[in-house]
Amino acid sequence: MTAAMGTSDHALPAGLSVRPLTEADLEAAAALSAEAGWNQTIADWRLFLQFGSAICLARNSRPIATAASLPYASRFAWISMVLVTAAERRQGLARWLLRHRVEDILGRGLVPVLDATPAGRAVYLGLGFRDTWDLRRWTGSCGQFTAGACDGILVRPLQESDWAQLIALDKDVFGAARGALLRSLAQRLPQAALVAIRHERIVGFSLGRDGRVMTQLGPVAAVDADTAIALAAAALSSISGRVAVDVPDRHLPLIQWLGERGFSAERPLTRMVYQRSSSFDDSARLFAIAGPELG
Repeated sequence: MTAAMGTSDHALPAGLSVRPLTEADLEAAAALSAEAGWNQTIADWRLFLQFGSAICLARNSRPIATAASLPYASRFAWISMVLVTAAERRQGLARWLLRHRVEDILGRGLVPVLDATPAGRAVYLGLGFRDTWDLRRWTGSCGQFTAGACDGILVRPLQESDWAQLIALDKDVFGAARGALLRSLAQRLPQAALVAIRHERIVGFSLGRDGRVMTQLGPVAAVDADTAIALAAAALSSISGRVAVDVPDRHLPLIQWLGERGFSAERPLTRMVYQRSSSFDDSARLFAIAGPELG
C-alpha cells in the first residue's frame, strides 16, 4: 500500500463519521441509489452484507454516502456502490470512500476490481486502476421475444443437479468461485435461471434479478455466441417490462441481435483492475455480466 492510498477519519469534513453499513441502514442506502437513478433494490444492498461488506459516511447517524466490496475467493474483490447524496458532493467523499475500500482489499491480500462509468474512470485512473476491456449497457422492452433454437443445444430451466457444473463453468469464466451469490440470483428471477446443454454437459447458463426500475439479465456465460443468444432469447421470452443487459463490446453478434429487437445502448463501462492491465475473467465466454455492482 502506498502512502497516497492512506485514509483517516481526520480527513473527513466536520460532522461526518465512518462506520459499517448495517441492516438498519438498508432503506437509507436504497434511497441513495434511487436518488442517483440506479437500479438496485434493498435485496441488492443486502447482498453486500451477506457476501461482502459496505461502509457509510454518516451525518447525525444517517448515511449520506456509501461504498461496498465483494471478495471473490482469495483472488480479487469488487468495489461498487460508491454513492454520495447530492447535498454532500464536491467534498472529495467519493474519492475518500474508494481509497478506504482499496486499502481494505489490499490489506486482505486481494486485488481491487471495478466497472467504471466514463466519469468514474477518470478518477480511478489517477488512483492506480488500469483499463482491461469495455462493455455497454443495453436496455429494451420484452414482449416480442420467442425462445430461440441452436443446433445441438437444449436450453432448459436450471435444476438442483446442475449446480456443480454451473459453478465450475462460472469459476472458469469469471475467474473465481461465487456459488452462494449465483444461488441467490437464481432465487431472485427463477424464469431466467437457464442452462444450455450439449452432449449432456452444461455449455452455458443465464441468471438474472429483479431491479428497482428494470430487470437485469446476467450473468450469461456460454461457449459461443449462438449458445449465448439462445439463452438470452429463452430468458427474455419469459420476462416482461424493461430489461438491462451489460454486454462486453467484443460480442458483436449478441449486440446486433439485441439491437434488431429494439434494444439500445444506454451507457458505456470499463472493467478496471488495480495496478494491472489484464482482468481475471475470460471475456470471450462472458456474454453478459451480473451487473457493474457484482461483476
